[in-house]
Amino acid sequence: MDTFVVSDERAGLELDEFLCLQFPGLSKGFLRQEIAAGNVLLDGMDVVPGKRLRPNQVVIATIDWERAPKRPVAPGVEIPVLHEDEDVLVVDKPHNLAVEPERWMRELGSLAGALLQIVEEREEADDGGLSFRPRLVHRIDKDTTGAVVVAKNLEAERALRQAFEAGTIKKSYLALVEGEPYLNDEETMLIEHPIGPVLRKSGRMQVANDGKPSKTRVGIAERFDGYTLLRCEPITGRTHQIRVHLSHDGFPLVVDRFYGRRSEFKLSEFKASYRPKRGLPERPLIDRLTLHAHEVVLPPLGARTEPLEIVAPVPRDLERVLKQLRKVRPSRH
Repeated sequence: MDTFVVSDERAGLELDEFLCLQFPGLSKGFLRQEIAAGNVLLDGMDVVPGKRLRPNQVVIATIDWERAPKRPVAPGVEIPVLHEDEDVLVVDKPHNLAVEPERWMRELGSLAGALLQIVEEREEADDGGLSFRPRLVHRIDKDTTGAVVVAKNLEAERALRQAFEAGTIKKSYLALVEGEPYLNDEETMLIEHPIGPVLRKSGRMQVANDGKPSKTRVGIAERFDGYTLLRCEPITGRTHQIRVHLSHDGFPLVVDRFYGRRSEFKLSEFKASYRPKRGLPERPLIDRLTLHAHEVVLPPLGARTEPLEIVAPVPRDLERVLKQLRKVRPSRH
């Protein structure tokens, strides 16, 4: 049994939000179940999850730890912070890390778990709980790198989610694709194909007449002979939207095992004079999606009165590919 006295700083929080700070390893959904089961009392009385707390109230929690879901272990990877203020945190997600715990592989951890662990270690949380709990407000694919926006409080979460839905948060991706779209450097094209799920293939999407309206604006970032680095701005936010749109229009990502031709990209595929070292297999230049969430522009929020532009640097593996393409396959135009 854990007993907490509501401090002046925590007054005004809803009960479930308060418990999330006190028990950072437990999900809000599970804590709400515990409240509904009568395992959490406020001043000795049953209570609802959304009850707002007053100073000096007493919260008694008898958590059923045997029923509590096990917390995934966050992987020991570095999560660079691109920006932080009192309302928002923007981080640079590495590849091979899901944003949220995966349904069938929860033990592998996720960005959400890694962020929570970082906050715990940074604050060395005591009985007062965490000062904030990271709140992811959007997702990118597991093997996509780049900028992910995280709210630090409930008000910021609501404002950012509304901004994403209204399209006032601008996101720009870098996508290395096969082929050379017929565009001038200053031009952009708008891809408008409805997207829906592929039946009997969980998680796979396709262009479908009965799908949801989807829009992606595409422009040229850099040209190569046979390949192009595109700048893609998703106007809507469908699952795998950029990957599906580019593949459907004949310009799949250079590496995309679902919608492209490869699961890895090797130097020998575009450098005719390449010779591997004797006795050693050729290592791929990159073996994950050639897609990077490069830039995000946030609207004014809280005390910040101006838009905020954050750029995630191009990761090493993608930069390695671009360097070789510049040297071996420069644009002929």
